[in-house]
Amino acid sequence: MQLSVADLTCRRGGRELFSGLSFSLAAGEALVVTGRNGSGKSSLLRLIAGLLRADAGQISLKGGNSEASIGEQAHYLGHQDALKPSLTVEENLRFWSAYLGPTENPPEHALERICLSEVADLPAAYLSAGQRRRLSLARLITVHRPLWLLDEPASALDDEGQIRLADLMQLHLTRGGLILAAAHGSIGLSGAREIRLGASVPSPTDPGPVRDPHDSAQVGQARRASGESQREG
Repeated sequence: MQLSVADLTCRRGGRELFSGLSFSLAAGEALVVTGRNGSGKSSLLRLIAGLLRADAGQISLKGGNSEASIGEQAHYLGHQDALKPSLTVEENLRFWSAYLGPTENPPEHALERICLSEVADLPAAYLSAGQRRRLSLARLITVHRPLWLLDEPASALDDEGQIRLADLMQLHLTRGGLILAAAHGSIGLSGAREIRLGASVPSPTDPGPVRDPHDSAQVGQARRASGESQREG
């Protein structure tokens, strides 16, 4: 399976966030999208998930289900945890399991793996920010989808939570999954490649140091239009 992005352009609110963005991601690989606030990290994930429409370029997923969209073959984890506060922890997970299905792991098994078993009967409204994040992560292992689109996945997690997240991601890669994550730094995967949005385009007469795309992990270029918003990440 391979995710391919070719010459992608994204504009939001009349401003160009990036253009000419190209990269590929193969089974068993992780790619971390970095860049300062407003460079389009979140927008890129939403484009691939099918929640936004690209202004130019192509996105394709080879080797997957030809009858399903990319979004239907992906888990999208955004800034919002998408929980119903009146439902218990387990009820929330069972809802998402039924909605996303088919279930690969029973909800109770997923809750145990992310250390939420003790609060399974607690309404989600009473969860801490870190617990809410853990519950959102439980969706990733309850229902199998090959592509994980993770926006700041370690947000609000304590040290133990970050370790468990890294273990989940590593297992997903070992099984041939793909991970595209937006982050301001490391997500705990030592072999992950990196692409930085908002980087200046080298001058034709002074291109700067030559970079090997596999070593530097910068696998595409993104250009920021003048006056780019600082609020959109």
